[in-house]
Amino acid sequence: MTTEPAQPIEQLQLQPMPSDWQRALAVVAHPDDLEYGCAGAIAGWTDGGREVTYLLATRGEAGIDGLEPAKCGPLREQEQRASAAVVGVSAVEFLDHKDGVIEYGIGLRRDIAAAIRKHRPELVITLNHRDTWGGIAWNTPDHRAVGRAVLDAAGDAGNRWIFPELTEQGLAPWDGVRWVAVAGSATPTHAVDATPGLERGVQSLLEHRAYIEALTDEDPEAYCRAFLSRHAQAAAPRFGGTPAVTFEVFNR
Repeated sequence: MTTEPAQPIEQLQLQPMPSDWQRALAVVAHPDDLEYGCAGAIAGWTDGGREVTYLLATRGEAGIDGLEPAKCGPLREQEQRASAAVVGVSAVEFLDHKDGVIEYGIGLRRDIAAAIRKHRPELVITLNHRDTWGGIAWNTPDHRAVGRAVLDAAGDAGNRWIFPELTEQGLAPWDGVRWVAVAGSATPTHAVDATPGLERGVQSLLEHRAYIEALTDEDPEAYCRAFLSRHAQAAAPRFGGTPAVTFEVFNR
């Protein structure tokens, strides 16, 4: 008997994202992380009546070389709130961990578990937690720490014996997280049609104008549109020819 060789994961067709949920919590390290990853998908979800809350571990205060953190943090917080509003998200919270030196550990897990207990999402979203971006570029310590802590905290939030002090603070355990979806993964499993939310995704990313202007000499709108369009088109062959926002989905 002969068997066909297993198809490489990068050639497998992407599945549609789960749709039987009402509340999502998106947890990332910095302002702009969600806009480079999945804001276009979030626009479609909020248009459909779903609730999405943003939780930022930092205020991105170390993100602009020519602007001191005391001035940069409030500016980037303002940009993040404006960016979220473009895609229908009004709830934006910050944990005040230090930008650039977030440490994976009990404190970070506790903070994220507390937010999960507070908001009670069925879907939790984060950004690439692995060491590299597709084996090509090294990922930042903040992304790695927050992504890993999110994956762990999704379980912590449902266990009353982990962080019992949260229960004492009125945050009852929440074991209702059904999926953790990782944006920016080199090994995605699921996708969302990028077309309906692409323009709002571009406009959402453009709200981070101070950061983008410090990052590139390109025209900001051309830069944002090219970046998001390129990534959406790259996923199309694995999603029936449809440009897509991709996620690696872990079932809970």
